[in-house]
Amino acid sequence: MIKILIADDHALVREGVTALLNLHDQFQIVGTAANGQEAVEQAGKLRPDIILMDIAMPGLGGLEATLEIRKAHPDIKILVLSQYDDKEYVSRLFKAGVSGYILKHAVGTDLVSAIRAVHRGEVYVYPAIAAGVVDGYLGRGTIDIDDPYENLTDREKQVLKLVAEGYSHKEVAASLDISAKTVMAHQTNLSEKLGLRTRAALIKFAIQKGIVK
Repeated sequence: MIKILIADDHALVREGVTALLNLHDQFQIVGTAANGQEAVEQAGKLRPDIILMDIAMPGLGGLEATLEIRKAHPDIKILVLSQYDDKEYVSRLFKAGVSGYILKHAVGTDLVSAIRAVHRGEVYVYPAIAAGVVDGYLGRGTIDIDDPYENLTDREKQVLKLVAEGYSHKEVAASLDISAKTVMAHQTNLSEKLGLRTRAALIKFAIQKGIVK
């Protein structure tokens, strides 16, 4: 039995994927999450084998939640289920430690195959984006290995995403369970690393990098 947690901000997606996977006796849906913060909390409580993770969720996004979950629960495998096929974005998720990446327009049999592959310990890349991922790792793509974003710590990446979405320091602190003073310190550090001094500049950077949509 493969225990699965579904994290997606759209109820119809959560319900649809649940209905699809319930057709297979091998899968057990242990819970769902509507955002990254819920995914982090549910991962600790439910200890699923695999998390089906959307990326563009409000608040703590899929990438930021992945960083948190991989740090606290390295045994939990994460399979990204996303509508975005941007090469740089896909590469960033694999660097964060996901075990697979599949697009939402894939057919149900592809999702089932992806889950089984990831559970076996394999890395799954949806065929339509596989070539771009390989090119990126071989240096033939457009992925910049000197990307300043990669110089940020996991926590700074989380703060950047939330700040870029317009959250106040107090709201970011509540979401990440840290103090507002710590949030400000992280924002100062990440701003210095990126050479960006204003919130507007951080928002523009986050949009260009696909951190926020």
